[in-house]
Amino acid sequence: MKNLEILFENDLCLVLNKPAGLAVQGGEGIKNSLDRLLEQEYGRPLNLAHRLDKDTSGLILVAKNREAASLFAGIFAARKENGLVKRYLACCAGNPEAEKGGIRLDLESRGKSRASETFFRLLGGGLCAGKSCSLLELELGTGRMHQIRRHLAMTGTPVLGDDKYGNFSLNRFFRKEAGLRRLLLHASRLIIPPAQAGFGLDVSAPLPPYFEDFLHRCGILNGQTPLK
Repeated sequence: MKNLEILFENDLCLVLNKPAGLAVQGGEGIKNSLDRLLEQEYGRPLNLAHRLDKDTSGLILVAKNREAASLFAGIFAARKENGLVKRYLACCAGNPEAEKGGIRLDLESRGKSRASETFFRLLGGGLCAGKSCSLLELELGTGRMHQIRRHLAMTGTPVLGDDKYGNFSLNRFFRKEAGLRRLLLHASRLIIPPAQAGFGLDVSAPLPPYFEDFLHRCGILNGQTPLK
């Protein structure tokens, strides 16, 4: 599919590596969106099993029919019980207080304060002109809107390139010193056990070039890939 990388496909679904900057759904003021591109390609509307922010890159699963949409909606809704794994990579300003742990802070959702949980693991750290940054692997315990971005901002390690919840002065600094261009948040891996959908799924999406380049500039990767 033009401009869209398909990483997995069968009769029930496809898993795409969505580029940053592409909205997943159309709406007022949105000229191009993933759902419209898919409808044009397949000749009928398809169903997004979950969402990604416009500026977040990476894996998104799309169901091919209503029955599959209902199946995957149930799988994603009960992720804690069924073993579904949905991981992200984020490069944030500063350093977390521990190498791994959980962020458990309530977030407002639909006018109510709701319990929210994000798990993290430190993969590496770097320096750029005296400013520190860290690469984190994250997994959602709950699914609130912008949860990772909000939780990391609340704990003093905002995602770099975040123009809504991030640190604007640090974004400007890293833009000048290390070529920061976009939100550094990427949906990197999706695992669905065979018992849930009738087939096993374990898909990883490579980092976008701008993300990997930033990590090298800050000395975080040192020639390694965070997906291994």
